[in-house]
Amino acid sequence: MEKTSYLLVDGENIDATLGNSILGRRPHPDERPRWDRLLAFTQERWAQPAKGLFFLNASSGLPMAFVQALRALGYVPVPLSGSAEDKVVDIAIQRTLEALGDRDDDVMLVSHDGDFLEAITPLMDGQRRVGLIAFEEFRNSGFHDLVRQGMEFFDLEHDTKAFNAPLPRLRIIPIEEFDPQQFL
Repeated sequence: MEKTSYLLVDGENIDATLGNSILGRRPHPDERPRWDRLLAFTQERWAQPAKGLFFLNASSGLPMAFVQALRALGYVPVPLSGSAEDKVVDIAIQRTLEALGDRDDDVMLVSHDGDFLEAITPLMDGQRRVGLIAFEEFRNSGFHDLVRQGMEFFDLEHDTKAFNAPLPRLRIIPIEEFDPQQFL
């Protein structure tokens, strides 16, 4: 039986990091990741079908236009609600990671959040691929140990090509990727 790559998207975390840490303001729609590219990247990278689950905090309502767009791109929207104190997206992703422990499928997480470290660590059993897509400079430091243990890491902008225009990031450039034309 063919494995599936589950792409778990913490959209709140990505949007907050993009807005607060990179742009310094709320991102415009054209500045957000092209979510279809992440799904395609995961499928191509691991050469198997990918199923995208996009977790949304819908406690104050469901953004129907966005949900319809996600569906059209091939994602399964996961709208959640709870009290203001509940981190409903984090809780749902943690539960999903735990449930994936009973399956043989591969897992790609899109988040910077260290709240997932405890739930994702058991999945690194050598039987499946586990990946993280994030902005390298903003990922939780706990993921560094998991990368050393075999988790694959992909930069959200540079590896997945999920943005239409370069972001104003200051990133350490591996010498094999250095192109002086970018600075001239």
